[in-house]
Amino acid sequence: MKWAWLVMGLLLTGCATVSDVEKSPETMSVISGKSPTEFSDCLLEKLKTSRKPSTVTPHKDGFVVIVPQKFTSGPAAVIFIDQRSSGSAIKVHEHLQNMPLRPGDVPRAVSACISG
Repeated sequence: MKWAWLVMGLLLTGCATVSDVEKSPETMSVISGKSPTEFSDCLLEKLKTSRKPSTVTPHKDGFVVIVPQKFTSGPAAVIFIDQRSSGSAIKVHEHLQNMPLRPGDVPRAVSACISG
């Protein structure tokens, strides 16, 4: 029975593209005193134990980090890290942002990297 719930949950998550996740409402919008490079390095370090490697691409004056889903293909989150005069502006867009049982490792990693 447990396996049936797991399979059902995976089927309901569907496949999202980076574009789909980017269009979803932001789940976090924060400012950090760290540079985009420092913030992205911290984020990748925090996520490496819970996720497959994330993809980092240059974007304007910062980076876009695409965090993969844990069990299926496709992005779990798209994180924009933009340069500010005194640090970075971070915007997080998550796939399944309205699902209360989604993994919380991405928001925890972003929060941990803001100042620490």
